[in-house]
Amino acid sequence: MAGNSDISEGELRKEDDSEDLFEFGDDLELNQFDGLPYSSRYYRLLQERKSLPVWKHRHQFMTLLENNRIIVISGTTKTGKSTQVPQWCAEFCLSAQYQHGVVVCSQIQKRQAIDLALRVADEMDVNIGHEIGYSIPLESCCSKETFGNTVHYKMLLDTLYCTDETLLQEMMSDPLLNHYGVVVIDQAHERTLSTDLLLALLRAVSAHRPNLRVVVLTAPPAPEALQTLYGTASRLTLEATGSGEVIHSSRERREGTEGFFSALRLVLEVHRSREPGDIALFLASEQEVAYACKILTKEASRMSSSLGEILAIPICSEHTGIWPPITDSPWIRRKVFISCSQSEDLFWAVDSIAFIIDTGVEKRMVYNPRVRASSEVIGPISRCQAEIRKQLTGPADPEALMQAIEELDYLAALDNHGNLSAMGIIMSELPVDPQMAKALLASCEFDCASEMLIIAAMLTAPSCFMDPPVGMNAEVSRCHVRFQHPEGDHFTLINIYNTFKRCQSEPCFNQRRWCEEYFLCCAALQAADAIRAQLSDIIKRLQLPVSEPAFGTKSNALNIKRALLAGYFMQVARDVDCSGNYFILMNKHIAQVHRESVYGAKAQTLGLPEWLLFHQYNLRENCIVTNTHISPQMFLQMAPQYFFCNLPSSESKAILQNMLDSEGTSKASAETKPEVEGPETEERCVLQ
Repeated sequence: MAGNSDISEGELRKEDDSEDLFEFGDDLELNQFDGLPYSSRYYRLLQERKSLPVWKHRHQFMTLLENNRIIVISGTTKTGKSTQVPQWCAEFCLSAQYQHGVVVCSQIQKRQAIDLALRVADEMDVNIGHEIGYSIPLESCCSKETFGNTVHYKMLLDTLYCTDETLLQEMMSDPLLNHYGVVVIDQAHERTLSTDLLLALLRAVSAHRPNLRVVVLTAPPAPEALQTLYGTASRLTLEATGSGEVIHSSRERREGTEGFFSALRLVLEVHRSREPGDIALFLASEQEVAYACKILTKEASRMSSSLGEILAIPICSEHTGIWPPITDSPWIRRKVFISCSQSEDLFWAVDSIAFIIDTGVEKRMVYNPRVRASSEVIGPISRCQAEIRKQLTGPADPEALMQAIEELDYLAALDNHGNLSAMGIIMSELPVDPQMAKALLASCEFDCASEMLIIAAMLTAPSCFMDPPVGMNAEVSRCHVRFQHPEGDHFTLINIYNTFKRCQSEPCFNQRRWCEEYFLCCAALQAADAIRAQLSDIIKRLQLPVSEPAFGTKSNALNIKRALLAGYFMQVARDVDCSGNYFILMNKHIAQVHRESVYGAKAQTLGLPEWLLFHQYNLRENCIVTNTHISPQMFLQMAPQYFFCNLPSSESKAILQNMLDSEGTSKASAETKPEVEGPETEERCVLQ
């Protein structure tokens, strides 16, 4: 992880610039944040900062910050507000000797938080991880120091960049955010659930902390809900820079792939026109981005060399954390930045865009309360979002919110008053979804924590399975068969991870080549390895036992299923006709097994199990993903009684109820008979 390196990028930079320090003589200007002389690079970057549109409002902002609790700043992407405003807030906190705390700035994208922290550290001429840090789920780059029995991370920093969900999680342990004197909420116009919750909570926190300053950064026009929430806040509007040329297609928008190919044709038409400037292209999904890069590269090779080359640059590497290299070759006439991200601020450092081509749709996760499942759907973007994209040159459903509270109650994460229970507090320390957090805690009790950590990491990281190239489906399936485990897909993920780690110990092992050979994503496996290490550290910090690996034994397989059921008892399905039509007990919906599941590949040879535990229901494809077979007796042992009672009536529930009644009759008979040897019985609701 970035926070574990011995020498930071800032330290290396200062060493490289050490020769420049002696050019100024003895009378050197000292950096107010670290007490060291400024490097020559600082002055070069200072000139760039002064050319930003936001810079002319610096004095006005500092006055507003001194005299107002809440400030709303409205400006387009390229005004420089995301980099300059947090620096000015740090100066404000420094002037008060940090007696009210330091600065925290929330971002939506993890990659954005890291890049902004690196950029701001460079502009402030300080070291990343010391004066400037970042904190995102499962990764942080912050200095830490121990005072007594307490570890302090934040107070050694001047500014911390983090994701909105990370800041929201911190509020669970520190509701008043006492570590911070200024809270900056960036990209408020994006209206993510975490951002909306933060804005509402900060309004209440501000009433209890008069010295706290809240700065909200948004794109014009400010969302109506924000204006209602912070109607009395002081406002500062930044002048918009010149917009790039927006091209409107003469064709009406059609469903399917027509909009995708129309956008690509438009890119090539712009290139043939020889008009100067780069292009920003917005598509619906990462799959479309990858496909568009291949098509544009192929089509550009057929065009006249006099037009110059086209360089297609994908801007959607949120999961891998790796930005593609941008080549400055004289032969490259035009760059095409292709994105599917909801955050248009990914283009904050690109100054050459002159054309924006927007398909007007995006793929996003949508929760359907009727079937109690989330699914990726493609839908139109809002008019506000379209306007924001042009300027580059919604709260949760009440029914869904009530279901979320209900599910937390089933997981024993809430007490009788609706607050976090002792179990819920421990679960909140784990940066995974509540069901996975409960399964991890259960694995510590069932002596299978080593295996569950792998499952959690593999399911939290992006999918390790690569889409098969055209015409190679059979070959890809043959490669993946090697890893498939008869117990289910969760066990298959353990097989893949263990094989990947075992091969690393071999001499001359090439990770990328090995992954390509088996059609696996190397970046996803590396991410899973890092996530597993982080989760393991958290488990140890919570002083929970981690068992020695025992994968492959019968008892270990049974314990893994118990741990999975402790968190995912709400996601159980039964084959109702022995043909692969699985009835989901929670929502009474019929779905099929995903085609890449071990049961999808070996259904004819192994047969389909009657009862399955699944990780996810894909509404778009109507299938259950990542499945492991279980017994109904095990389900009844692990599911809370009040959850089972609230299941909707069905044939499957009647079967389970008959098992419960038979079990009760057997126990009553056993009380009147001598004890005989028989199968072990388990107490229900072990972790409740």
